[in-house]
Amino acid sequence: QVQLVESGGGSVQAGGSLRLSCTASGSTASYSMGWFRQAPGKEREGVAGIRWTSYTSYADSVKGRFTISKDSAKNTIYLQMNSLRPEDTGMYYCAAEPRTNLLLSAIPQYKNRGQGTQVTVSS
Repeated sequence: QVQLVESGGGSVQAGGSLRLSCTASGSTASYSMGWFRQAPGKEREGVAGIRWTSYTSYADSVKGRFTISKDSAKNTIYLQMNSLRPEDTGMYYCAAEPRTNLLLSAIPQYKNRGQGTQVTVSS
Protein backbone atom coordinates (compact mmCIF):
# COMPACT_ATOMS: atom_id res chain seq x y z
CA GLN A 1 0.00 0.00 0.00
CA VAL A 2 1.18 3.51 -0.79
CA GLN A 3 -0.21 6.87 0.19
CA LEU A 4 -0.77 9.26 -2.70
CA VAL A 5 -0.85 13.05 -2.51
CA GLU A 6 -1.93 15.16 -5.46
CA SER A 7 -1.23 18.81 -6.13
CA GLY A 8 -1.42 21.31 -8.96
CA GLY A 9 -5.11 21.76 -9.57
CA GLY A 10 -6.69 25.14 -10.02
CA SER A 11 -8.84 27.36 -12.19
CA VAL A 12 -7.88 28.36 -15.73
CA GLN A 13 -9.54 29.69 -18.81
CA ALA A 14 -10.15 27.50 -21.83
CA GLY A 15 -6.95 26.99 -23.76
CA GLY A 16 -4.81 27.23 -20.65
CA SER A 17 -2.55 24.67 -19.04
CA LEU A 18 -2.09 22.99 -15.68
CA ARG A 19 0.31 20.37 -14.38
CA LEU A 20 -0.82 17.92 -11.76
CA SER A 21 1.60 16.03 -9.55
CA CYS A 22 1.12 12.88 -7.52
CA THR A 23 3.73 11.76 -5.02
CA ALA A 24 3.69 8.32 -3.45
CA SER A 25 4.86 7.56 0.07
CA GLY A 26 6.95 4.63 -1.07
CA SER A 27 8.43 2.99 -4.10
CA THR A 28 6.11 2.45 -7.04
CA ALA A 29 8.65 0.53 -9.04
CA SER A 30 6.25 -2.25 -9.97
CA TYR A 31 3.04 -0.25 -10.08
CA SER A 32 0.70 0.92 -12.76
CA MET A 33 -0.34 4.48 -11.97
CA GLY A 34 -2.73 6.91 -13.48
CA TRP A 35 -5.28 9.66 -13.24
CA PHE A 36 -9.02 9.53 -13.29
CA ARG A 37 -11.52 12.34 -13.03
CA GLN A 38 -15.08 12.83 -11.95
CA ALA A 39 -17.35 15.71 -12.83
CA PRO A 40 -20.65 16.39 -11.05
CA GLY A 41 -23.33 14.06 -12.32
CA LYS A 42 -20.90 12.04 -14.42
CA GLU A 43 -19.19 8.71 -13.98
CA ARG A 44 -15.54 8.43 -13.10
CA GLU A 45 -13.35 8.38 -16.18
CA GLY A 46 -9.85 7.05 -16.56
CA VAL A 47 -7.84 9.84 -18.19
CA ALA A 48 -4.25 8.62 -18.49
CA GLY A 49 -2.09 5.86 -17.14
CA ILE A 50 1.55 4.82 -17.04
CA ARG A 51 2.97 1.42 -16.34
CA TRP A 52 6.26 0.70 -14.59
CA THR A 53 7.64 -0.13 -18.04
CA SER A 54 6.79 3.48 -19.01
CA TYR A 55 4.05 2.33 -21.37
CA THR A 56 1.33 4.98 -21.44
CA SER A 57 -2.34 5.09 -22.32
CA TYR A 58 -4.75 7.98 -22.82
CA ALA A 59 -8.48 8.49 -23.12
CA ASP A 60 -9.48 9.59 -26.61
CA SER A 61 -10.85 12.82 -25.18
CA VAL A 62 -7.39 13.95 -23.99
CA LYS A 63 -5.03 12.48 -26.59
CA GLY A 64 -2.72 15.12 -27.99
CA ARG A 65 -3.50 17.52 -25.13
CA PHE A 66 -2.48 15.66 -21.96
CA THR A 67 0.85 13.99 -21.23
CA ILE A 68 1.54 11.62 -18.34
CA SER A 69 5.09 11.13 -17.14
CA LYS A 70 6.95 9.84 -14.11
CA ASP A 71 10.03 10.53 -12.07
CA SER A 72 10.86 7.23 -10.45
CA ALA A 73 13.54 8.73 -8.22
CA LYS A 74 10.90 10.99 -6.68
CA ASN A 75 8.08 8.40 -6.71
CA THR A 76 6.06 11.01 -8.55
CA ILE A 77 3.90 11.06 -11.64
CA TYR A 78 2.75 14.12 -13.50
CA LEU A 79 -0.14 15.04 -15.76
CA GLN A 80 0.61 17.94 -18.05
CA MET A 81 -2.70 19.28 -19.33
CA ASN A 82 -2.64 21.68 -22.27
CA SER A 83 -5.40 23.24 -24.38
CA LEU A 84 -7.82 22.73 -21.53
CA ARG A 85 -11.54 22.74 -22.27
CA PRO A 86 -14.54 23.39 -20.02
CA GLU A 87 -15.43 19.70 -20.30
CA ASP A 88 -12.13 18.86 -18.58
CA THR A 89 -13.53 20.35 -15.38
CA GLY A 90 -13.71 17.91 -12.50
CA MET A 91 -11.96 16.41 -9.52
CA TYR A 92 -8.79 14.64 -10.59
CA TYR A 93 -7.53 11.68 -8.62
CA CYS A 94 -4.24 9.84 -8.73
CA ALA A 95 -4.40 6.06 -8.34
CA ALA A 96 -1.92 3.20 -8.20
CA GLU A 97 -2.04 -0.58 -8.32
CA PRO A 98 0.86 -3.01 -8.07
CA ARG A 99 1.71 -5.48 -10.80
CA THR A 100 -1.34 -4.96 -12.99
CA ASN A 101 -1.88 -4.46 -16.68
CA LEU A 102 -2.68 -0.90 -17.64
CA LEU A 103 -6.35 -0.51 -18.52
CA LEU A 104 -7.84 2.98 -18.40
CA SER A 105 -11.28 1.77 -17.33
CA ALA A 106 -9.73 0.01 -14.32
CA ILE A 107 -7.85 3.02 -12.95
CA PRO A 108 -10.82 4.34 -10.92
CA GLN A 109 -10.92 0.95 -9.15
CA TYR A 110 -7.26 0.90 -8.12
CA LYS A 111 -6.94 0.31 -4.39
CA ASN A 112 -4.52 3.15 -3.74
CA ARG A 113 -6.00 6.60 -4.42
CA GLY A 114 -5.29 10.17 -3.45
CA GLN A 115 -7.72 12.72 -2.07
CA GLY A 116 -8.10 14.49 -5.38
CA THR A 117 -7.41 17.94 -6.73
CA GLN A 118 -9.98 20.19 -8.39
CA VAL A 119 -9.55 21.39 -11.95
CA THR A 120 -11.92 24.07 -13.20
CA VAL A 121 -11.82 25.34 -16.77
CA SER A 122 -13.95 28.34 -17.66
CA SER A 123 -15.05 29.30 -21.15
